[in-house]
Amino acid sequence: MSTFSIQGNIVDIKEKNIFWGSLEISNNRITQITNEGLEKKGAHYILPGFIDSHVHIESSMLVPSEFAKLAVVHGTVGTISDPHEIANVCGMEGVKYMIENGNTVPFKCTFGAPSCVPATIFETAGAAIDADDIDVLLQMPEIKYLSEMMNFPGVLFDDAEVLKKIASAKKYNKPVDGHAPGLRGNDAKKYIDAGISTDHECFTAEEAMDKLKYGMKILIREGSAAKNFEALIDLMHDHSDMMMFCSDDKHPDSLAAGHINQLCARAVKKGIDIFKVLKAACINPVEHYKMDVGLLNIGDFADCIIVKDLVNFEVVKTFIDGILVAENGLSFINAPTAAVINQFDCTEKMVAEFSMPFNGEKEIMVIEALDGQLITNKILFPPKVIDGKIVSDVENDILKIVVVNRYYNAPVAKAFIKNIGLKKGALASSVAHDSHNIVAVGTDDESLCRAVNAVIRCGGGVSAIDENNEKILPLPVAGLMSTNNGYEVAKAYTEIDLFTKLNLGSTLSAPFMTLSFMALLVIPHLKLSDKGLFNGDRFEFVS
Repeated sequence: MSTFSIQGNIVDIKEKNIFWGSLEISNNRITQITNEGLEKKGAHYILPGFIDSHVHIESSMLVPSEFAKLAVVHGTVGTISDPHEIANVCGMEGVKYMIENGNTVPFKCTFGAPSCVPATIFETAGAAIDADDIDVLLQMPEIKYLSEMMNFPGVLFDDAEVLKKIASAKKYNKPVDGHAPGLRGNDAKKYIDAGISTDHECFTAEEAMDKLKYGMKILIREGSAAKNFEALIDLMHDHSDMMMFCSDDKHPDSLAAGHINQLCARAVKKGIDIFKVLKAACINPVEHYKMDVGLLNIGDFADCIIVKDLVNFEVVKTFIDGILVAENGLSFINAPTAAVINQFDCTEKMVAEFSMPFNGEKEIMVIEALDGQLITNKILFPPKVIDGKIVSDVENDILKIVVVNRYYNAPVAKAFIKNIGLKKGALASSVAHDSHNIVAVGTDDESLCRAVNAVIRCGGGVSAIDENNEKILPLPVAGLMSTNNGYEVAKAYTEIDLFTKLNLGSTLSAPFMTLSFMALLVIPHLKLSDKGLFNGDRFEFVS
């Protein structure tokens, strides 16, 4: 490995100092840092790389190597990656697949052991990972933490299997990630006291403060669907030591546009001190998860970036292990073609399977989707009835939503949803957190059937159809990810997303991302699994 140096304004985040200087890099590491004087205005800045402190890479529809290709352009050098999406489909083999694929490129993917596979007993998943499996995973050096403990009722009620998983993480001195939307007061304290150290699900500052006071670290999430930046960012003025940035779920088009660098720019524009912003973006995740990522110290891995300024964070160069992996918007990561792993065993459906008989109901329970949020509301609405069947009420934006079991043939689960906004046609996706059955929403049963069958024929993907068009983005890796070039996938996704908005009329900012969370039972209040309509507050099915 050749020896070289880079020069610029060096940002020492911990010492809250910026000086003009140079880094000497040799054999992947920083061997010397030279302070050559005062900061030079107008010159570029050198700082540690950005970390996404909680992300499901699968939600980008890209395998880890292709995710890396897009992320490094924006100065991201590593991720805290929870592989529970693929684990719910393919189990332990899915986790190993993500590690192996991530290792094919220079990027610091840090994986966790998925704590909740399946997420609940109220849906059909493709695999199960029990406490003994978790112990095996946590012994692996590539597994740095126990990923989000979504089963917070299990923690609160001392479920033996849940506590055994947490005990394994403590045994190997690895942190435990949280997932506890809306949890407050004594319940929050008990959850945190069990050893759970982070939460990325806070949607109000008051909730975040409640958790901060008990010692929990708060992740500010801004993804393609859930957006909590505005609600939480002001907490960084006083709590930057306890905060990080994350995306959680990020579709390929938004990853192509930007990543953690965008959150840094927004935070600075909000008046947050630059060193507090960079501590959350660069330092805190590395230290909390004990990542193998350099922090711009002598002897560290040369994981650093050069940005034009500390306002917009436009990235000029990204180095990982001293290797130049991106420059001026161009990625130098060349990933090998990914292998395919999947579990998809249902057959195509008939239109009649999507019909819902009318039984005299005066009102039906409806899921109310909220743009930019994972939580939903539950509302009541008079049904629209034609020929003895309850059908989509396009005029009032009450559309039929279905979940189709992908792992074996089973009856189609049906309900209704508001705020998707389709005027015609249907959408379907095998990206349906967390068990990844097929979720679809449509204006009529024929369209629903066509959209679902398009996904089934590909062994997974996202589809959008109207009377004249059928758009499909195949996702052959677990029905979640493509094997294609990341930029090509981003382009294809942008096209189907625009078709959904312009042709079908969806009013959502990210229709497919929102749709993917409508089967996520661990997020209140009303969701649909392949087994039926589910109350996320009471953890029980409803009529």
